[in-house]
Amino acid sequence: MDVVLPARLGREFRWLLASSWVSNLGDGIALAAGPLLVASQTHDPLLVASASLLQRLPWLLFGLQAGALADRLNRRLLVATVDLVRAGVLTLLCVSIATGVVSVPVVLVAMFLLGTTEVFADTTSQTLLPMLVDRDDLPIANARLEAGFITINQLAGAPIGAALFAVGAVWAFASQAVLVALGAVLVLQLALPTQVRDRATKTRMRKDIAEGLSWVLHNPAVRTLVLTIFIFNITFGAAWSVLVLYAQQRLHLGAVGFGLITSCSAVGGLVGTGLYGWITRHVSLANIMRIGLIIETFTHLALAITTNAVVALGVFTVFGAHAFVWYTTSLTVRQRAVPEELQGRVGGVNMVGVFSTMVVGSALGGVIAQRWGITAPFWFAFVGSAVFVILIWGQLAHIAHEDERAAPVASTT
Repeated sequence: MDVVLPARLGREFRWLLASSWVSNLGDGIALAAGPLLVASQTHDPLLVASASLLQRLPWLLFGLQAGALADRLNRRLLVATVDLVRAGVLTLLCVSIATGVVSVPVVLVAMFLLGTTEVFADTTSQTLLPMLVDRDDLPIANARLEAGFITINQLAGAPIGAALFAVGAVWAFASQAVLVALGAVLVLQLALPTQVRDRATKTRMRKDIAEGLSWVLHNPAVRTLVLTIFIFNITFGAAWSVLVLYAQQRLHLGAVGFGLITSCSAVGGLVGTGLYGWITRHVSLANIMRIGLIIETFTHLALAITTNAVVALGVFTVFGAHAFVWYTTSLTVRQRAVPEELQGRVGGVNMVGVFSTMVVGSALGGVIAQRWGITAPFWFAFVGSAVFVILIWGQLAHIAHEDERAAPVASTT
């Protein structure tokens, strides 16, 4: 236990970790059960795609507002309340399935409501960790949380969700409802320090959001991170939008082989988990970011060139390790640099950027592949990433700011 969860991280961190892992299992079940439920109601590709869109759309609609509320309200209670609302939506969905009144409109409404609650829960959850552990322990603490996502959500959750759905659709969503509610109970066990409240509680939401945007623009380290995520999610989204067709037409993989791509990425993530402590002790965070950008750039090149499935799966394994290290490092840098009272708003800006640029990248990938072939999005991703790495290389030195104390809030006037 002390190896996995060092005692210095504290009792409160263990409650947070337990809540995160339990909720991740519920979300992992939904990874399989959600699409299966939609497919059981309709075979219309547009409606199936709409269900996925309605789960992501709330990030664009409410991401900034969720960050502002996280900085304004009691974060522990906000996470617990939103998770209990999500459990309530899942319970109603279970009732509709059990009584036979479930339909495409019911499923689509449920997907949108679940996506909305996830926006507020996830945005606020990321603000809890810096309140619980020392800034020097943020890398290892983030690594432990992300390890739960990889193993429980991606590796275990989806197969369990598919098995439960095969027994009966209601069992899958009932299990998720119970796990989400349990996650809310566990997060309520946290004893948080008093949340900073320097801002007047009567400020308008628009002003709060503007303050967060202004802070991002004025802080070199976080501004560099956000800009990097914006650009690289466009290139990543373009390439990955046609991944299933790439696997079939380029690598000649069937359904099982395509599933191996996710498995290899998850295995790579586990390798990254095991090595992360050693990496952070021997490599500066700025250099970790630089190496990660190089790996992602050449991942696109390797996939554009190869036609060998074994080679491609090896590339996906390396990419999985990189994705884990990159995400954990970027989150740590942001948590160290951002003042406590701005954690929610800056996180909201980051997540809105992630999802909006993924949408743009996916749209570009489809158009590029249709016009120039299935490998064209990977060539686009390679060239675009390489150009951006050259332009941003010197700016990554700003990541050294993670060793400094958080800067004061920038004025919006």
